[in-house]
Amino acid sequence: MRYSTIIVGTDGSDSALKAVEQAAEIAGALSARLIVVCAYHPLTAKEQSILAATVGPTNMYQVAGTDAATVALDAAERRAADSGASDVTALLVKGDPGQALLTTAKERAADLIVVGNRGINTLSGRLLGSVPSDVSQRAPCDVLIAHTVEGGPRDAGDNDATDG
Repeated sequence: MRYSTIIVGTDGSDSALKAVEQAAEIAGALSARLIVVCAYHPLTAKEQSILAATVGPTNMYQVAGTDAATVALDAAERRAADSGASDVTALLVKGDPGQALLTTAKERAADLIVVGNRGINTLSGRLLGSVPSDVSQRAPCDVLIAHTVEGGPRDAGDNDATDG
């Protein structure tokens, strides 16, 4: 299959940046357009400080505020360019991360969505759902779930050649 438009999401985390790198490598190899999406929930500075004081860091799958979203998106855009993508578009989208990826994929006629595996193999991911699970079930195109964090199926140790 030929991929001409690839979508990848970022929230500024190390996991998301690894997914961006992998998407950028594919986009670069195929001369495809890469669209980096950062979904966020708009908050005022006062709301952000209250939220941070109440629940701690807010970068747990959700980006709060346009400033944090812009920082995350800028870092991802630089990482994409450094990883080989030559046609990179950065896009801020208000709302839920999974829905932002799905909507953007539909609107931009994407051929591939790349997401990291963060959240798939966690209790909250199983109970509440995770971005990779949601996207893979509802996407209008192919989905690549990139191995970006430890603890996924690859890390179960069942097929490790060093095991006796």
